[in-house]
Amino acid sequence: MHCLEYTGPTAAENLAWEEALLLHAEESGGPELLRLWELEQPAVVLGAGGCVAAEVCQAHCQEDGIPILRRASGGGTVLLGPGCLCFTLVLRYDRAPLLHDIRRSFAYVLERIIAALAPEVRLHLQGSDLTLDDRKVSGNAQQRKRRYFLHHGTLLYAVQAADYARYLLPPPRQPEYRRQRSHQQFVTNLPFRAAELRRRLIQTWEAHEPFDPRPLGSRVQELMKEKYAQDAWHLRR
Repeated sequence: MHCLEYTGPTAAENLAWEEALLLHAEESGGPELLRLWELEQPAVVLGAGGCVAAEVCQAHCQEDGIPILRRASGGGTVLLGPGCLCFTLVLRYDRAPLLHDIRRSFAYVLERIIAALAPEVRLHLQGSDLTLDDRKVSGNAQQRKRRYFLHHGTLLYAVQAADYARYLLPPPRQPEYRRQRSHQQFVTNLPFRAAELRRRLIQTWEAHEPFDPRPLGSRVQELMKEKYAQDAWHLRR
C-alpha cells in the first residue's frame, strides 16, 4: 500500500484532496493508499447530506472564524483541527469480498484500527464509531465508487471537548449508545501522541510505499472550483 502524509494549506483543499484521491484510483486503477493529515486550525465539516441549521452553531463559528464545510462522503458533522488525526484509506473492493457490504466494510477497517492500538487501549466498535470506555474517540464515513471506495475517519488524541459544544449542535440523529449525552460527556481522547498513531496506522496497513501527489494537483484545483471553494456546495442545506 502507498502512503501519503500530507496536509494542504486550507481545510477546503484537504477535502478536495480526499475526493481527488478516490477519483484518481477509480479512473486509473491506481494503488491502494493510506493518507494521514491534521488541520492546524479548526473547521466544521458536514456530511454530504447534513443540514447546517440543524447541526452547526453558526453564530459561534462566524464569531470565531471557523469555516463551515461539506465533504462528499456521508455521515454526521464533525469538528476537525489540532489534536484530531485524520486518516484516509482508498481501497479496492477486490481486496476482500465482504467490502461490497457497507456495514462489514466499516468493521473490516475499524477492527484493524482496534488491533493496531491494542493492548494499550481496548476500543470497541459501535456502528461507525470507535469508543474507549463508552466514549467516542473515532468517527468514520465512506464514499463509494464502482471499483474503489474511500474510508476516512478521525482519531482524537488531544481535542478540547468544550470546542465541540461551542461549534456543534446536538446531532438530530444519534447512535443509541450516546444516550443523549452532551459533547463534553460523549467524546474523549486516546492516550497516544500523534506520531505514535501515525506509526501504528502505517504499520498495520503496511503502507510503506511513498505516494507522489503532484500529478493530482490539477484535479484538486478543478474540484476546488467546482465544489470545495463554493458556498453553494458547503451551505446547500
